[in-house]
Amino acid sequence: MEPTALKAKMEKVLNFVKAQEGVDYADVRVNYIITENYATENMKVQSLSSGKNLGYGIRVFVQGSMGFAGSQDFDNMEATAKIALGIARATRLTQKHPVKLAPKPVVTDHYATTIEIDPFTVSKEEKLGLLFEAERLMKEAAPELFRTQGNLMLRHELKTWGDTDGAFITQDLYEIGGSISAIAIGKGEMQIRSYPNSAGGNFATAGWEFIKAMDLPGNAARVGKEALALVTAEECPSGVFDIVIAPSQLVLQIHESVGHPIELDRMLGYEAGMAGTSFLDSVEPGKFRYGSEHITIVADATAPGGIGSFGYDDDGVAAQPIEVITKGIFHNFLSSRETASAIGKVSNGTNRADGWGRTPIVRMTNISLMPGTFTFDELIAGIDDGLYLDVNRSWSIDDRRINFQFATEIAYEIKQGKLTGKIYKNPIYTGITPVFWGSCDGVGNKDYWRMMGVVNCGKGEPGQTAHCGHGSAPARFRKVKVGVADV
Repeated sequence: MEPTALKAKMEKVLNFVKAQEGVDYADVRVNYIITENYATENMKVQSLSSGKNLGYGIRVFVQGSMGFAGSQDFDNMEATAKIALGIARATRLTQKHPVKLAPKPVVTDHYATTIEIDPFTVSKEEKLGLLFEAERLMKEAAPELFRTQGNLMLRHELKTWGDTDGAFITQDLYEIGGSISAIAIGKGEMQIRSYPNSAGGNFATAGWEFIKAMDLPGNAARVGKEALALVTAEECPSGVFDIVIAPSQLVLQIHESVGHPIELDRMLGYEAGMAGTSFLDSVEPGKFRYGSEHITIVADATAPGGIGSFGYDDDGVAAQPIEVITKGIFHNFLSSRETASAIGKVSNGTNRADGWGRTPIVRMTNISLMPGTFTFDELIAGIDDGLYLDVNRSWSIDDRRINFQFATEIAYEIKQGKLTGKIYKNPIYTGITPVFWGSCDGVGNKDYWRMMGVVNCGKGEPGQTAHCGHGSAPARFRKVKVGVADV
């Protein structure tokens, strides 16, 4: 739809809603999403899909109660608005406490992802050729592999948002990512190695240049060889060890044991049915020790290339950096206009929906562990007998985000301050969130720090999938329980 015509339609329906009795506020969000997805397996195309999805959602607040309706019919936006109004009025009948929205500036702006090469202009042949080349090199390095895989994901979203306060914001957002993996079978079990990460790989707000820099073919031989070597490797020992964790695993550690607990809707109990609440519901920001002095974590929706980066959230609040944990002390939750007002604050811009048919909820942006001062060799040198853990394989954490267990694809042995070259299979480590983060005594410096993206974060009922980033360097943790034995 032509931008001027779309804006006129949005303004017309917003004026209609604003004129209705009892309306406090309303907004309209239009999402036009274009996708391409590629998956290969054993040098064959496993799946290839593309899609376009256009629709809008209208959110209305009537005397402190919300109603929402979405549609793809742009010729009958007023009818959709009436449905949202009806839901808000019906909700008003069972209201316990009226919703109050924290104040925000009224903005007119445009935001666009910075890209060098539009990934949608790259041919399908080139994209598939890249995956096939990486698969060929994995198989060439380790012919006994059971399976090789590759995938690419591309997303382009045009988002248009306006509200009854007079704000009007457009955003042009690109996302891209991918990975390769090698699977080996033997001795009654399966082993896998992935690059650059598991769960689909690494993702960013960027163009095709991001995939080129990832160099999937250049890492293929190592991935294939390590998957095969894990089949005959020794089982990871059980005990209490000092460990260094790679950024590929810290991505998920940060996500599950920091990112989710700091979502304010969880702390308030608004989010409970899908993946629980938060153990932070009784702590006072500025006084609770979340980790050691080496732990400084920032949520930053302005981070270049982070897949949790954008211009404005779906409340029309600007993206911003947020101090979450500073030298181990917890300071701030992630919030929306609704949740922030419940604790007497203003929103810090983290309210997002995954498409036009869903209401926005508090979601992670880029939640990152800030770099320390150590080189990788210094982190390893500080361990007499321990392990270096890389790439997540599985995880489990309780509903309050405090007791966890993580398994990684591989563990590298550390003896007398050096990597010995020996690998172990099936490593698992467990912990209690503030105790674990409190055991950190070193984080790698900025030369080892990197941002990684996650595109499968589920939350809400009906469920929504968020895309969020996490930056980290390798970090060292003391006296961590490893393995499944009672120790």
